[in-house]
Amino acid sequence: MRGTTVVLVRHAQSRWNAAGLLQGQRGPGLSARGRRQAEVTAAMLVRRYGHAAAIVRSDLSRVRETAAPVERALGLVAVSDRRLRELDLGSWSGREHADVRAAHGEDFTRWSRGGDVDSHGGETFTQVQARVAAVLDEVGSHHPAATVLVLSHGGPIRMAAATALGLPPSGIVRLEPPGNCAVTVLMWSGDGGSRLVSYNDRSHLANVAHLANVAHVAHVAHVGDVQADPPSRAAR
Repeated sequence: MRGTTVVLVRHAQSRWNAAGLLQGQRGPGLSARGRRQAEVTAAMLVRRYGHAAAIVRSDLSRVRETAAPVERALGLVAVSDRRLRELDLGSWSGREHADVRAAHGEDFTRWSRGGDVDSHGGETFTQVQARVAAVLDEVGSHHPAATVLVLSHGGPIRMAAATALGLPPSGIVRLEPPGNCAVTVLMWSGDGGSRLVSYNDRSHLANVAHLANVAHVAHVAHVGDVQADPPSRAAR
């Protein structure tokens, strides 16, 4: 039987993304650049996946704000699911990478390499894989042979892709972190036959970067809203 086409979309740039802070399950909503990214992404999703049967999303504010434009455009009310939240980073949330590395060097290094470290009060990669696989199995059973938009975070999206590829939880670090509003497509099947169709596609945002640069030159936007996404292997 044909699986469910799961279109995974990472949230748009948040204010903590712009500041280069680890987020986990904390943090504020979108930056000005992020709001523009969300609108452009919604238009693309309507063009490509206007036939989607449902929208499922994380309940965190940066995802709620990213999902709102596509919900309006498609006339669908998203199902909110806490299992699509970002990896819980515990006491590391809200801090810069350098600060966490200095304070918890050994644990941070192990975690960055795929070790099952709970990030000091957070959760492990194994725990994240279990909850992400469970919610996607439910999506598949509720919408067989259909297309479903799933809006989430970098960590769960990488974990979903790793799972589809048959990788263990530590395999998450073998995948490049998806950028803001990047689209990843899976053919999800609960019988273990899932496959990765495409990963980390941000081609629809090319014009947003151009507009952000124009805004920067014109001093229309704050510099924190137009800077590039900070490079990181960490959960955002």
